[in-house]
Amino acid sequence: MSAEAKRAPGAETAGGRNILVVGVGGQGVIMISKVLALIGQRRGFEVKQSEVHGMAKRGGIVFSHVRFAPKVWSPTIAKGEADALIALEWAESLRWLDFLKPETGVFIADTRRIVPPFACLNRQQGAVTAYAKATPAEVVERISNAYALDASGIAAGLGDARAANTVLLGCYSVALDEPLEHWREALDLFVPKAARAINHAAFDAGRTWAEAARAGTQEVPTMPALFSARGPAVKSELEINAAWCKGCDICVKLCPERCLALDKKQIAVLTKPDACTGCRVCEWLCPDFAITVHQTAVGAA
Repeated sequence: MSAEAKRAPGAETAGGRNILVVGVGGQGVIMISKVLALIGQRRGFEVKQSEVHGMAKRGGIVFSHVRFAPKVWSPTIAKGEADALIALEWAESLRWLDFLKPETGVFIADTRRIVPPFACLNRQQGAVTAYAKATPAEVVERISNAYALDASGIAAGLGDARAANTVLLGCYSVALDEPLEHWREALDLFVPKAARAINHAAFDAGRTWAEAARAGTQEVPTMPALFSARGPAVKSELEINAAWCKGCDICVKLCPERCLALDKKQIAVLTKPDACTGCRVCEWLCPDFAITVHQTAVGAA
C-alpha cells in the first residue's frame, strides 16, 4: 500500500477516544492504560477504565478498555467502536480486531509472539503450530490505519526489552495532539524512578517510528519461522538475566524437556543443556523477559 493510501495514526474523530490495550501478562498493558486515562483526565474529559489482569503473572491474556469523552456511560468498548487498538503481542492483536472501528480505527501492534505451550507440543523441525498464521504484511494491507512494528526489538536495542509497551505508547502519541511534556509527566508517575530514562527513550523511539511510518519510509517487519531448524546444524543457548528473574517458576514448570530449575537463590538456571531443544517456550512465557534463546549455526563465526 502506498504512503498516500495509508492514513496517519491520528485520523480518529476529534473529541473523546475509545482505546483498547491488549497483550499477555507481564508486558505492561495496565501501565499504558493508566497513562492514557491520565491524559484523558487532564484534558478535562470524564474517564472510565476497565481491565482484566488476573492472569498477569502467568502469561495469560490481559486487556484494558480506556474511554474518555465529555460524558462516558459505560467502562467497556463495544465491538466495532474502538478508535485505537494497541496490542503488545501479535496473536492478541488479531484476536481483538473486530473491536476496531472498520474505517477509521488505528491498529498499532508489536510483532512479538508469545506462544502458549499447547500451541507448540511438537517442537521438531517443520512442526505445524496452532499459533495465528496472519502476517504483519497481510494485516497492514487489510487495514488502512495499521502499523506493525518490532517494538520489543526497538526496546531491546535501547537496553531493556521490557520497555516495548512504552515504544507502542510513543507510537500512538502521534494520534493525540498532546504536549510531549504531558506524556513524559504521565510516564513518570507510573514507572519506577530508575526506569524513567529508558522509558523516555523508548517513548521517543516509538514516536519517531510512527512519524517515519506516516512519511512512508518504514518497512513492514517480517516474522521468522516459529521454530528454527534444529539438530546437528543448529546450536541453542539460553541466556538468563539473574537480575530480572523473580523466581516465579513458570519456566521450570512449563519447560517441555524439564531442562530448568531454581537454584538456592530462587533464580532460574539451565540444569540439562543437552536436553534443551531451543523451542523458546521459556523465553515466550517469562513474564519478566529474563530469558533469551540464542540460536546459531554450528561452525558459524
